[in-house]
Amino acid sequence: MNISLLNRSAGWAGLLGAAAVLSGFAASEVPSSAVPVPRSRTFALTVTATVPVPPAGTKTLDVWLPMPHSDASQKVGNLTVAVNHSFDSKAHSSIERGAYGNQMYYLHLTTMPTAPMVITMRGQVTRREHLNLRANAPTAYVAKEKPDPDMARWLAPDRLVPLDAKIKQQAEEVVAKAGAKTDLEKARAIYEHVVSTVTYDKTGQGWGRGDIYYACDARRGNCTDFHAIVIGYCRALGIPARFSIGLPLPADRGKGEIKGYHCWAEFYTKETGWVPVDASEAAKNPAKRNYFFGAHDENRVEFTRGRDVELAPKQAGPPLNYFVYPYAEADGKPLDVARTYEFADVAGQ
Repeated sequence: MNISLLNRSAGWAGLLGAAAVLSGFAASEVPSSAVPVPRSRTFALTVTATVPVPPAGTKTLDVWLPMPHSDASQKVGNLTVAVNHSFDSKAHSSIERGAYGNQMYYLHLTTMPTAPMVITMRGQVTRREHLNLRANAPTAYVAKEKPDPDMARWLAPDRLVPLDAKIKQQAEEVVAKAGAKTDLEKARAIYEHVVSTVTYDKTGQGWGRGDIYYACDARRGNCTDFHAIVIGYCRALGIPARFSIGLPLPADRGKGEIKGYHCWAEFYTKETGWVPVDASEAAKNPAKRNYFFGAHDENRVEFTRGRDVELAPKQAGPPLNYFVYPYAEADGKPLDVARTYEFADVAGQ
């Protein structure tokens, strides 16, 4: 059974079988005529999560599926979630909002499936290029933003990004070498340092956890490792910085499977507001090094924000390092969930 939710402000609970329809950029999010029109792409997104049959004797099964959300950089419409499983009266499913505005589908079962359970999420996403022109031009127009209620969190440490004396000393050395004085100059120095000294390399072990000490020592890794340094050094110097994660899309339009995740960062100054940066993409494509300080391209979709993530309702296990893949627990113990991601660009949009 599928139930549609036509109004995002309506109650989220009680979806059995569940489907939700979400839509809309707010009117205030429409770009001003004073700002260059950002590039955009519109695509259908399909997420398939396959939950295995839980171990014999399991009493409860809980599943969380991260869901893309509408914000100033992306519009998510016609979003539905369907489950190929018949629920009894004790089952519960809902769309939940967790910390940092993260949105997720939640399913709780007390009668265990006897075959793998498939959860399918479909929707249409329009992703817009996120630009902050003031990052590179001090007098450029900057869009007015709503205050971030989690600003204090973006100055605090993460489990794998401590803000100890060693990290602060490293950050201070980077900005001192660059002669950086303002917060914008310091953030730029950190970005340039990371792009220049860290290699995008997913061989061996240790990469992909966003462990700042691993990244600083190994000087290689993927997007999580690059941005652990960017975010950690910024925060150590009192510059708020936040982490987002989702899926990358190939630059060429078409359709296909998305094999992995991508993450990126933003930092904040009073003069610029939030500035998007993507140090790992800059390292992979040196021709876009200047572009990715002040921009996120349209070839992505954001799922969630933040690290050390507590789900809604809270999982039995520890906070998740980041939340981009489906997560499940059988009697409070993690259960591996298979997943596939597919996209198809919408012609003419």
